[in-house]
Amino acid sequence: MLDPNAIRERILGTLPGSEVEVHDTTGTGDHFEARVVSPAFAGKSMVEQHQLVYAPLQDWLKTGELHALALKTYSPEQWKKFGNR
Repeated sequence: MLDPNAIRERILGTLPGSEVEVHDTTGTGDHFEARVVSPAFAGKSMVEQHQLVYAPLQDWLKTGELHALALKTYSPEQWKKFGNR
């Protein structure tokens, strides 16, 4: 069973300076959703942004310890424009 903070810390380790919120969506410790706002996403497609977030979580995804992670990713500029919708 994973803790949302463990996922958050892994993401921050790869994307320092980002704003990361992670929530357990089912209470089972294997289904989560995350919102990540990172300067590293500037100029990247949504697929590229998601790849950056998934990269540090690959071992958990491969073992099934992390079964699902729904992502909402934004550059700071995108967050200013679309984040409050």
